[in-house]
Amino acid sequence: MAKQVKTIGVLTSGGDAPGMNAAIRAVTRKALANGMKVMGIQRGYKGLLAGEIFEMKSHDVSDTIQKGGTILGTARCSAFRNEEGQKLGADMCKKFGIDGVVVIGGDGSYRGAQALAARGINTIGIPGTIDLDIACSEYTIGFDTAINTAMQAIDKVRDTSSSHERCSIIEVMGRNAGYIALWCGVANGAEDILIPEKYEFNEQEIINNIIRNRKRGKTHHIIINAEGIGHSTSMARRIEAATGMETRATILGYMQRGGSPTCRDRYYASIMGAYAADLLAEGKTNRVVSYKHGEFVDFDIDEALAMQKEISEYQYEVARILSI
Repeated sequence: MAKQVKTIGVLTSGGDAPGMNAAIRAVTRKALANGMKVMGIQRGYKGLLAGEIFEMKSHDVSDTIQKGGTILGTARCSAFRNEEGQKLGADMCKKFGIDGVVVIGGDGSYRGAQALAARGINTIGIPGTIDLDIACSEYTIGFDTAINTAMQAIDKVRDTSSSHERCSIIEVMGRNAGYIALWCGVANGAEDILIPEKYEFNEQEIINNIIRNRKRGKTHHIIINAEGIGHSTSMARRIEAATGMETRATILGYMQRGGSPTCRDRYYASIMGAYAADLLAEGKTNRVVSYKHGEFVDFDIDEALAMQKEISEYQYEVARILSI
């Protein structure tokens, strides 16, 4: 028989992402509509262990859907990776009467949710990460805002790069996943796209590409470099020395995490948040809300974490051809 959930907690964990507030808002209001009590957990798992927990009412999430970041705050929590910390987290839930928790974050956050589920706390995960690197879902909260933020910034760099006939290396976020770099590389018309999944650390190939393009009459060159490749500044120095073309590096950094979320991020996050609240109302646990084949669905967390996500060979090949 499904466990009846009367009080739920909601937390955001790991890196912040635009649209998290829309998800918090939806979880809160849908849970209240389902007759459940809602507790906000501040600063992710770290706040859970410290007991930074308060009751949330509908008005607490008013005027938040348009805001970037997360109103609950977020933090990394190494203590929650060990059994002692996980047991304390479950005990803290019980102390505050929390039967179920909605965790908004990425893979690492789901492992924490797994641990709580194993200790009798119903848990539901929502994919909140700008990297689009959750294998079970075709959408993650914050990705759409991040790529639009990066795209607009790259357009501006491209303008000045063209004016000065420069090569520009623009580093975007994505430590282990190249989706931001790939999407922006195509959308911004980059000549080279460097992503962790495909790059073979062959700078000579990039140098040869710049030289070929100059012979074709191209006066500037854009390289989108994923954070997981990095070394943009030193790479710029080496490319300039090899080609004679003035080369500059621009690292966009954390600006990609901020800003008002796009309509898509607000909408998808809202539906996912409501879906998570409904799953808990049904007594479900150890599930991840996902978007797959045009539908909002859910997967077992164990199954979701075992999935692998790879860059589409066709999309990467199209990006290469369009850059010529």
